[in-house]
Amino acid sequence: MSTLISYPEKVSKEEKYKILLPQIGSLIEHEKDLIANLANICAVLKSAFDFFWVGFYLVKENELVLGPFQGPVACTRIAYGRGVCGTCWREGRTLVVPDVDQFPGHIACSSESRSEIVIPVYKDNKIIGVLDIDSEFLNAFDDIDAKYLEKMIRLI
Repeated sequence: MSTLISYPEKVSKEEKYKILLPQIGSLIEHEKDLIANLANICAVLKSAFDFFWVGFYLVKENELVLGPFQGPVACTRIAYGRGVCGTCWREGRTLVVPDVDQFPGHIACSSESRSEIVIPVYKDNKIIGVLDIDSEFLNAFDDIDAKYLEKMIRLI
């Protein structure tokens, strides 16, 4: 298994996702450990897109618990339905938040986070966690991010 992830710097965001998707698939396809795969996905996304924060929260009992991530220290536990991550878990759908200050009940783990995207992670038709990505810029995420991050999550 090759662990080298490569992509050209001067391509559109969509092209970068298209190039990275099969590489992420190859990176995780033979590894059975969920935590190892989530950690590598975080590393690839952080490196490729220079996101402010990339990480997973995993469902444990009645809350989301911090899992593998890349970036500054984060909130450790998030209640069902609270903040963007908890709302994504409750609603079972991807949430794109252009301005976190406008999201009712946003949990500010870092004051530097300005926009966010959160994607539910399903296993056997049940949410087992969420992928949370923050940017220090407003309006950093769009339908392109949602489309390709959802495809990437399905590889898990």
